Amino acid sequence: MANKTALVISAHSADFVWRCGGAIALHQSLGYNVTVVCLSYGERGESAKLWKQDGMTMEKVKSERRKEAENAARALDAHDIRFFDVGDYPLDLGPETQERMVDVIREVQPAFMMSHSKWDPYNTDHMRTTDFALTCRMIAQAWGHKPGQKVLGAPQLYLFEPHQTEQMEWKPDVFLDITPVWEKKWAAIQCMQGQEHLWNFYKNVAENRGNHFRRNSGGQAGGRDCKYAEGFQSIFPRTVDEL
Repeated sequence: MANKTALVISAHSADFVWRCGGAIALHQSLGYNVTVVCLSYGERGESAKLWKQDGMTMEKVKSERRKEAENAARALDAHDIRFFDVGDYPLDLGPETQERMVDVIREVQPAFMMSHSKWDPYNTDHMRTTDFALTCRMIAQAWGHKPGQKVLGAPQLYLFEPHQTEQMEWKPDVFLDITPVWEKKWAAIQCMQGQEHLWNFYKNVAENRGNHFRRNSGGQAGGRDCKYAEGFQSIFPRTVDEL
């Protein structure tokens, strides 16, 4: 497949790092161009450490969050990160944002897409982002939307792991071995200075998913070795020629 591409739609500017940084780095190493869209900087709801500093302003918070995300993208070898800056808590996902997103999807023509879990009562920005991603994917497939543009095919949408899985109705059906690129993900995680309390949490998640990868690839009867992995839930059926 020439010009292999993928698209990550991240509600806030740190989400892509915790939840699919390994997938981004791994696919970049496999020759994909991964585009990351951050709908917001998470400036209102996910920047408490910054807001506790004296003299902090909205613009300073946004600037710092953008810098962290850009540094993380570099650590993952991702060269295309875009910031929509549509606010957070709540996100503004109205017609203008939708139009921008559809344009990006058609431009990128991703082989697969990634976004959040379908349900998240702790952070409705996340689940609204997934509904938004599905709506924009649908519009990008419509021949009557901006006729003459190349329409989208049928990329899989993978839902990355939420923060508290047992509350999110998230059920992984794919485990991806990210051991070869773990150091890149760990470096990207450490770029998120504003949310240092999450660093080791997501290291533990990657280790636990590595255990699940080993178990599901054959377990003690000869499963593949894997130290770190990420889990994903696929939305659409996959078409295969053999099992």
